[in-house]
Amino acid sequence: MGNREDLLAGARRCLEEKGWARTTVRDITAASGGVSMAAIGYHFGSREALLNAALIEAIDEWGTRVGRTLSAFGQEGATPAERYEAMWDRIIESFSAHRALWLASVEAVTQAEHSEDLRRYLAGGLAQGRLGLAATLGEVPEDEVGDAEARTLGAVQLALFSGLLTQWLADPEQAPSGADVVAGLRALAGLVGPGRP
Repeated sequence: MGNREDLLAGARRCLEEKGWARTTVRDITAASGGVSMAAIGYHFGSREALLNAALIEAIDEWGTRVGRTLSAFGQEGATPAERYEAMWDRIIESFSAHRALWLASVEAVTQAEHSEDLRRYLAGGLAQGRLGLAATLGEVPEDEVGDAEARTLGAVQLALFSGLLTQWLADPEQAPSGADVVAGLRALAGLVGPGRP
């Protein structure tokens, strides 16, 4: 690997171990095998740009992992509700297995306030997430998902995902389980009643 790749790998390690805010330039150079601090400026321009690049790389990998998680949920012959509960249980397992990376993704949202490039990237990722979730839940290819499904089914699923992640990061012992999510959605459906014909 060259200096650029070493810096990206070191920044990824720092994001996983220390998070965004606590990572210093010295931390990154140490984690990248002693690449000089000047190399950060040469290759990326700043610590923030390097962390943005490392975070984007990590989010791309997480997206692939989450997609695999969502595409393989439930057992054959299970009801849609059982499959949906199993999907949430798998998602919650990923929160536990990759806690530091999920935490870094939450930190990225606050950092995006100061980086237009990162904000655009995250906005594009959210749009893709809405589309992918609607396709997964509808069991159709993404190119068959309409705008209405992405903005309703996909967006609400993504809101549930983000909300559960936040609860789990703050207090995993009290965060809802897959069964709790299904029960809560049933209770909400009872409140809003059937949709308009």
